[in-house]
Amino acid sequence: MTQESTNEPKIPAVLFVCSKNGGKSQLAAGLMKQLAGGAVTVYSAGTKPGKSLNPQAVESLTELGIEITGEHPKPVTEEVLDAVDAVIVLGNEAKLEPHEGTRFEVWETDEPSERGIEGMERMRLVRDDIRARVRKLYAELTGN
Repeated sequence: MTQESTNEPKIPAVLFVCSKNGGKSQLAAGLMKQLAGGAVTVYSAGTKPGKSLNPQAVESLTELGIEITGEHPKPVTEEVLDAVDAVIVLGNEAKLEPHEGTRFEVWETDEPSERGIEGMERMRLVRDDIRARVRKLYAELTGN
C-alpha cells in the first residue's frame, strides 16, 4: 500500500553505520529506539562487520536502561539502504557512498582516546555525544 491509500503518516526509518557495527552504530540505534518508542524504524550495520558487540558499548547503554542483548554486527545491505530515509555514518572509519534520494550524514563523533581517556569513561563520553546528536535527528525526522 502506498502512503496515500492508508492516510497514516509514514514512519521515518534511519540506518546508523560504523565500520564494525559493534560500538557507535549500536549505541546510536539503541538510543534512537529508546527515544523514538516506535516512532522511527531503526537499523544499524557495519561496512566491515566485526564478530561481536563492544562490551563497553553494551554496558554504557545498560546504564541508561537500554538493553541491546541479542543484537549482533550486521552488514550494510541494499535492501536496508532502499528502505531508509536517512543514513548516518558514525566516525571516519566506515566508508559508504551516499544513496540517491536518501539523507546522508557523517557524524565525526567525539574520540576521547585522542585525549588519553580510555575504558568506560571514554565510552560514556562517546555515548553522550551520540545521544545529543540522536535527539536532534529524532526531532528533525519526526517534527517533535
